[in-house]
Amino acid sequence: MSQGSNFVDYVKICCRSGHGGAGSAHLHRDILTSKGGPDGGDGGRGGHVIVKGNAQLWTMLHLKYRKHVIAGDGDSGGSSLRSGKTGRDEILEVPLGTTVKNAETGEVIFEITQDGETRILTPGGRGGLGNWHFKTPTQQTPRFAQPGEDGKEDWNVLELKILADVGLVGFPNAGKSTLLSVVSAAKPEIADYAFTTLVPNLGIVSYRDNRSFVMADIPGIIEGASQGKGLGFRFLRHIERNSVLLFMVPADTTRTIKQEYEILLNELQEYNAELMHKPRVLAVTKMDMLDDELQAEMKKELPEGVPSIFISSVAQKNLTGLKDLLWAEINKATV
Repeated sequence: MSQGSNFVDYVKICCRSGHGGAGSAHLHRDILTSKGGPDGGDGGRGGHVIVKGNAQLWTMLHLKYRKHVIAGDGDSGGSSLRSGKTGRDEILEVPLGTTVKNAETGEVIFEITQDGETRILTPGGRGGLGNWHFKTPTQQTPRFAQPGEDGKEDWNVLELKILADVGLVGFPNAGKSTLLSVVSAAKPEIADYAFTTLVPNLGIVSYRDNRSFVMADIPGIIEGASQGKGLGFRFLRHIERNSVLLFMVPADTTRTIKQEYEILLNELQEYNAELMHKPRVLAVTKMDMLDDELQAEMKKELPEGVPSIFISSVAQKNLTGLKDLLWAEINKATV
């Protein structure tokens, strides 16, 4: 299975909850009682369609071909005030960071961010009340009961936004995949051409004193990504959930470092202005191509107001300094 085929971050599913069971209109009868009162039980609730967070999942591949999810119907009530059985719930397990939207209106219904968090997406119909609820002083033997409520059916979109401490932001070939492969055990596909990374890759980066943080390599930005060009919206939404953004600009860029950084920043702002509030760090990659004099010159041109560092993933230079910088920003972001 290729890298692209096993990462699914968008599914559209029709969810149908169960009908509620009908209440019973039974009247009590036994050997000693020929005209007993009402003893019809309530109908069972119809099954819900429930969404549940699972920290072990990182893709929605298991839901890709599941277009219809149908919960069970509730059973009818019985005699002797016996309630009907509740309909079978359908539970959709999803990765953390999943947003659930109404497919027709695009309205966000809820987001799942915690392991084990459960939310009812499509509630089952309520069971009908049995006839004993309707007994009154003037109507001692009601011979009617409530029918159960119908279930609901709607189309929903489940969309994943990767949850990570650090999101790597940069043009194709900025060295994002190489950095992730060096600082973590992740094994992203790496090659010297644009868009090698077609899906986000996650890696756990070990830090001092057995601490760690999660880094996400996100497919490269191109100019116009915020309008949907290139991989556009498909990857920009993954950046929304990262605590700290690590901008990566290669030392051999044809523009200045500042120009490239500002183009990246502009694409994020065009897509979602709230991303501008996230802490940012700038890493100038491929520093092994620079001598000290050239590095000193380039430092003068760096954008102001953003912590920056020169690194080389291939030569493994300054990577500890980069981790220190990121760790400081992550902890500022979570305070």
